[in-house]
Amino acid sequence: MYTLYNRSAPMKPANPAPDAPVSARKIIHLDCDCFFAAVEMLEHPEWREIPLAVGGAAERRGVIATCNYPAREYGIHSAMSSARALQLCPQLKLVSGNMARYREIADRIFAIYRRFTDLIEPVSIDEAYLDVSNSPLCGGSATRIAEAIRQQVRDETGITVSAGVAQNKFLAKVASDWNKPDGLCVITPDKQSEFVAQLPVKKIPGVGPRTQEKLMGLGVGTCAELQSVSLMELQNHFGRFGERLWQLARGEDSREVRTHRERKSVSVEHTFSQDLPDLASCLDQLDPLLEDLERRYERHRDARQVLGVVVKVKFSDFTQTTAECRAEQPHKGLYASLIEEAWYRGARPVRLLGVGYRLGPREGEAEAEQLPLF
Repeated sequence: MYTLYNRSAPMKPANPAPDAPVSARKIIHLDCDCFFAAVEMLEHPEWREIPLAVGGAAERRGVIATCNYPAREYGIHSAMSSARALQLCPQLKLVSGNMARYREIADRIFAIYRRFTDLIEPVSIDEAYLDVSNSPLCGGSATRIAEAIRQQVRDETGITVSAGVAQNKFLAKVASDWNKPDGLCVITPDKQSEFVAQLPVKKIPGVGPRTQEKLMGLGVGTCAELQSVSLMELQNHFGRFGERLWQLARGEDSREVRTHRERKSVSVEHTFSQDLPDLASCLDQLDPLLEDLERRYERHRDARQVLGVVVKVKFSDFTQTTAECRAEQPHKGLYASLIEEAWYRGARPVRLLGVGYRLGPREGEAEAEQLPLF
């Protein structure tokens, strides 16, 4: 049912097709394996068997962007502080990375994806959804298309890509992680219910440690157990996200593959070399942050209106919080009050501050659903 495939098939040019009905969709989620580290190992084969991470310097309070699998055996993962990673693995090879080179390789990989379909939704530099519902390639088999994509990426770039194939984006995303690295997991419609039932709730997008802890308090550890909780109870405990939990616990996801993503926010943030000891020190950092934010917003000013403002505060213990409000005329005093609100939730030294604008839709478009800014 969840098999590692490694076949390839000859290709012919693909033609874009309109979105298929939800029940007939064939979605592939493609995710490059430890992408930044994989590129570094291509450039430096001698690093393949040693713990390797790409990230900022520990003395500058950098964080890990990604690491290879030997490093993961030490418990290192992305978003971990570089200092902590070096504590776990003192012999870790830590490199700052080469984003221009990563983008060059990523562009080549996405060019391969476009041989198969034009219905591509990039998620990040190394991750994308493809809709091949109406593709005539490989006899219309999404599994064989995924196999061929993986083979061509490996042959032409040296990068391995894991893939998930399913009827919707949620399950395709989960499946792509199932046989990593360099794996392919296919969830066929007749096996979907069985696959979802045994799925741990921590695999559901949006379920972090706190949500998982609350679900465990309800006696819920798997999607099968989550299915037994009523929609009303989930909404009482988790608000709007409760309805989403109810749907995903049943493997339901009607989202289309979107070839264009509209920017909903603009933000900047800064990690300080020394913790800011108190609220006053945080407020002293507002001017340079707001200047950076204005520079970043400049390219959107003519087309996008500011609808709200938000701040992010990450404390010295790595806990973080955000505060926001609607405002069409943002000013420094408004940001100061939000920082004060956020700071008092932790009332401890601060390692990172962020500020941002929530953007309105382009002229003639309906306002999009609000998404997290940071």
